[in-house]
Amino acid sequence: MQPQKPSPDEEHLPTREYVGYALGDTASNLFFQTFGIFLTYFYTDVWGIAPAAIGTMFLVVRLFDASADPLIGMMADRTQTRWGKFRPYLLWFAVPYGLGGYLLFASPELSAGGKVTYAYVTYGFMMLMYSFINVPYSSMLGVISPSPRTRTRASAFRFVGAFGGGLAVSLLVRPFVQWLGDGLDEKGKIIHELKGFQLTMAIFAVVSVVLFLISFATTKERVTPPPGQKADVVGELSELFRNFPWLMMLLAAIFSLTFIGLRNGSAIYYYKYVFGDTGKPVLFSSYDATRLAQLPDFSRLFVGAFQKLDHASIFIASGMFCQMLGSFCLSFFARIADKRILSVLLTFCTAVSYISFAFIPTDNYGLQLAANAFGSFCLGPTSALVWAMYADVADYGEWKFGRRSTGLVYAASLFAIKTGTAAAGFLLPWVLAIYGYAANMKQSDDAIQGIVLSFTLFPAAFAVLKGVMLWLYPLSKAKVNQIEADLKARRAAATPAAAQT
Repeated sequence: MQPQKPSPDEEHLPTREYVGYALGDTASNLFFQTFGIFLTYFYTDVWGIAPAAIGTMFLVVRLFDASADPLIGMMADRTQTRWGKFRPYLLWFAVPYGLGGYLLFASPELSAGGKVTYAYVTYGFMMLMYSFINVPYSSMLGVISPSPRTRTRASAFRFVGAFGGGLAVSLLVRPFVQWLGDGLDEKGKIIHELKGFQLTMAIFAVVSVVLFLISFATTKERVTPPPGQKADVVGELSELFRNFPWLMMLLAAIFSLTFIGLRNGSAIYYYKYVFGDTGKPVLFSSYDATRLAQLPDFSRLFVGAFQKLDHASIFIASGMFCQMLGSFCLSFFARIADKRILSVLLTFCTAVSYISFAFIPTDNYGLQLAANAFGSFCLGPTSALVWAMYADVADYGEWKFGRRSTGLVYAASLFAIKTGTAAAGFLLPWVLAIYGYAANMKQSDDAIQGIVLSFTLFPAAFAVLKGVMLWLYPLSKAKVNQIEADLKARRAAATPAAAQT
């Protein structure tokens, strides 16, 4: 029997709901992308903590915190409010999340040991707040609609919002830190870089809280567990580990966040020490103070802002823009190819892009931008596809085991994110330490090699591993359509009165 075509109300959500859902990931990425791109650099080069101590801290805190994600997922699955199971967490934890992000960069005057202790406490608190708001937020994708097509569209919007947040980070953090840190000295260095980071993160904290509240107010939950489903922690965990599609997605997500973290975290080191970025203007460099003063107000503001972008900022920002563009094109890609096959091909293309940097001359900035644009464009849809596939995994669990544990499935995905970022956060500082990196000094040949490997071949290897896991993922488009039709029939049979209205 052919799967029934979903009704029109299952196919489309109001545009404001797609946008509102996307703004939640914009809020998350104002901090998450800042951590991935700048936090290691902030700790080592700005606040003066040893790379090895930071690497250990990242690993310990993230693995400890990741163990809380399944508990939060099961808690969210059992939450009952007039707003649903998952939405209220956006309301309850928006302010603690913003506060935690700011405290990471508050950087009080402390001894060397005190700085490490402060980093452990504030990073641990922030990651816990991230779990409390992002496990439920991610789970919302599984209940926003029963239609896989609608969820894929919502996921595409979500990652446009996510990469939009990343684009804002890559475009704004360096200029804001420079501006709020009292500008550059005669050597091209930011005068008060610590102060610049503190004030920038205070602004991001306020914006992230507002965006989470908008996301809460504009979204709705539409999928509920089967009638009569009873809580069974042991049973839910057992079913999760017997869910082979989930296991493949778990490993794919771990490898994905590892290579993204390595790539983003090493970019600022690559351009500072390998490329030789001085922090001086790249765009509109011919405009000195006298020429700027002759421009109209808006033009002066525009040119002045873009003058603050160095090579690293432009590289990261252009990549984020291409990721966002790729996510925007997902709906078109999804209509012409199976999600699994598409995600595998795009992931391998991203790996090829990273490998190419090992052969591109370090001074050929134009070719570097082009290769990064290609790899980033391919990365954008794969991120959105993976999260849409998690919703299919939740459907598969309900179809196979008769129990829907959306929160637990997505909590496990957050566990993968924490584990992947922990791996990247551990690997990057330790690779730097092993190869002899010394902050704010001319690097040895070995240190340069470590930075280059962290930026090219190491992330490419993890991208290949992600592609292999996605190839082993068993839910084809035909299988997903069959599961959707079967679940629709079950729900209609369990609630006949609802089906007739």
